[in-house]
Formats: sequence, C-alpha cells, structure tokens
Amino acid sequence: MMRPIAIFRFANIEGAGYLGEFLEGHNLPWQLIAIDQGETVPTDPQAYSGLVFMGGPMSVNDDLPWLPPLFALIRKAHAADIPLLGHCLGGQLIAKALGGVVSRNPAKEIGWLPLEISNVPEAQHWFGEIKHFLGFHWHGETFSLPPGAVRLASSADCANQAYALGKHLGMQCHVEMTADMILDWCESGAGEIAANPIPTVQQPQQMQIDMQQRLEALHAVAGRLYTQWLKGLAH
Repeated sequence: MMRPIAIFRFANIEGAGYLGEFLEGHNLPWQLIAIDQGETVPTDPQAYSGLVFMGGPMSVNDDLPWLPPLFALIRKAHAADIPLLGHCLGGQLIAKALGGVVSRNPAKEIGWLPLEISNVPEAQHWFGEIKHFLGFHWHGETFSLPPGAVRLASSADCANQAYALGKHLGMQCHVEMTADMILDWCESGAGEIAANPIPTVQQPQQMQIDMQQRLEALHAVAGRLYTQWLKGLAH
C-alpha cells in the first residue's frame, strides 16, 4: 500500500484546497498535519511518499518552536529523495531549509496577478506549453533560489515565483485556491488590504470578479504541476 502524502497546514483558513481534491480524484492517500493545531512535526520523512507545505501568515524567519524541526525534516526528505512541494510560505520553507534566503519582497502582492514562465527546459517540463497565467497571491516576503534550483516563473514585482530543484517544486504564488478560500482570506485579511493601498494589493471585490472562471484556469495550471510532481513520489 502506498505511503500517504503529508500535507502541512499552518493556518486554519489554508487547508489542502484544490490539491486535496486533486489527490482524492487520483485515489492517492494523504494526511493533514495541522501545525496550527499544535500537531508535532514528524521526524521520519520516509513514512510518507511526499511532503507538501501550504501557506500561512507567519514568516519563516520568526522564532517559532516548530520551524527548526520542520527545516530538519525538509533536509532529511531532500537527502532521501522524497519529493517536496511548497505553496507560498511552503515554498519559502523549502528554500530556506535548502540554503536560500527569505526576505521582504519589493512590493506586497495580494490578489490575481499575472506570472510569466521562464524560457528554460525545466520550466517546460513543469508547465508544458503554458507561457503565462493569472495566479493568486498573498505575500509580503520572497525567497532566493536555493543552490542548484532553477527559476520557473516570475511576476512584475517578484522575480522568484517558482523554482524546481530536480523533483522538488517551490512556489511563491497560490495555485491551490478554492472559492471558499478566497472569500475567507478576503474577510480575514481585510485589515491588511486596507493598510496597503498600492497597485499590487487588490480589493476584495476585485479578487471576486469572474472568480469561478479564473479558478478553473488556475486549476488547469495546478493540475499540470501536480501531475508532474506526482511522478516523483517515493513508492
């Protein structure tokens, strides 16, 4: 029987999202590890076929008790060739654990903003024929590429939006969004939106325009990325 995919959650408004639906549609077992509920960070990555890290409002540079064991787990998984997948905070966690630096991005990005795919073979491997797409964003920090990683995508105000390190994939953007998640984030993040009246921070009503059509297009991109990532799962 296949080992489950571990999905690490860091905030109750950021669950597995579309990734959970995708894995269930492919009959793949997964286990939610709710760090936000005080669950312990596992020590043995080989109990899982892959490790996924979702988003969250904290910084990977914060003094949080679960960060050191999580960085250790990521490094162990990388050494054991167990695939890593990171969304936003998750992409930052993987980058920092593997030698990158996480720092303030030149501009906060919140809402639907376009991404350009890099013109490199690694980007074609992950994105196929996709050259650009409208991604969802909610971040104020960014990662440098960890040693050996290749940039896959960028936005106008964030050079490193996605990277690959072999079978491992880290993203600054969110491809896992659902309609409920967008509505929840607009509500919980209203204060942050109001405090940042800049062009790269959209208002809730802007984020909800054509939301279903935008999500369908985003899920097509996510499905392509997740399909490629699944090929590297440890069996």
